[in-house]
Amino acid sequence: MIRSKNKRGDNPPDTINGEPDLAEASTEDAFVEFERVQKSYDGETLVVKDLNLTMPKGEFLTMLGPSGSGKTTCLMMLAGFETATHGDIRLGGVSINNIPPHKRGIGMVFQNYALFPHMTIAENLSFPLEVRKLGKSAREEKVMRALDMVEMGAFGGRRPAQLSGGQQQRIALARALVFEPELVLMDEPLGALDKQLREKMQFEITHLAHRLGITVVYVTHDQTEALTMSDRVAVFDDGRIQQLAPPDKLYEEPSNSFVAQFIGENNTLEGQVKEINNGIAVVQLDDGELIDCKPINVRQPGERTRVSIRPERVEYNKDRLQEGAHTLKAEVLEFIYMGDIFRTRLRVAGNDEFIIKTRNAPDQTRLQRGEQIEIGWLPDDCRALDA
Repeated sequence: MIRSKNKRGDNPPDTINGEPDLAEASTEDAFVEFERVQKSYDGETLVVKDLNLTMPKGEFLTMLGPSGSGKTTCLMMLAGFETATHGDIRLGGVSINNIPPHKRGIGMVFQNYALFPHMTIAENLSFPLEVRKLGKSAREEKVMRALDMVEMGAFGGRRPAQLSGGQQQRIALARALVFEPELVLMDEPLGALDKQLREKMQFEITHLAHRLGITVVYVTHDQTEALTMSDRVAVFDDGRIQQLAPPDKLYEEPSNSFVAQFIGENNTLEGQVKEINNGIAVVQLDDGELIDCKPINVRQPGERTRVSIRPERVEYNKDRLQEGAHTLKAEVLEFIYMGDIFRTRLRVAGNDEFIIKTRNAPDQTRLQRGEQIEIGWLPDDCRALDA
């Protein structure tokens, strides 16, 4: 769990409903900082609740969450298009709460590209430089450099309508970079692209950001996009950061049931904690079976829990089961060939939506519907989360 560090005096960490704030708030080497930021549109309902978050320079951070979780509002407050109801937002140690958007020096990339249709591509890129009163020769040099960055150097004379969606997205990115900002904000920038082009652009944006050393705050509801592109991911729900972590930790070590269910595919089994000893929780499932799990946010016997197991951590070939694996009976309900993997739906402990994913290998058994099998996983791959 990432705990916030109080900046003023020796007071206890900020808390949310009695629990430590999950967003890291250490200010050492901080570039972007949210401190106790709240936002309400009607004066009653908070859409962002006590947000504490810091970013170092050069980080690619993604704000991920469902619609209405507060992630886009946070981005708009950082950009200056929305004003925080409470708290402080700082850039490079300077409060920007009262600085208008055009004076914050932040690049923006939107889903709809926001290119001027009556201007050429070069004129679109030159516009933010004209606003900053750069001379003509300096503007032309920066425009060509930005176009070359996104491999669009030959397209300066065209208009947006003459470009494909992917090309327009590259131009929108170039325009955000043309005045060499230290911070770039991206709001669902790939949402309008088809799957193949989106995946290609994910890698292009990530590589470009790291090569230039710019700081990026990226907003999306696409989990794969967040895991693929980010140094860290902040998972939002109900106006709060539920977990802030690198992609691998977020997926492998979800800190609560919401994160486990929202990030990737996940199996859950309902039960009750019977005992907790030496870092192991013994859980009695609702069908009576006992299994061992890592206790993540359960504290004592008697608590209800939702056990989490990732589909790829479950094995059904007995010769592949590792020593110490826990096993359960299962019934095959569906076996799907997906090329590189097999996806099998099982009935396990009363749950008819238990999924396992296994690699398509010559020695991997193909299962039949109705077949009774035994599945297994290691206790370290099984997490007892909140109910």
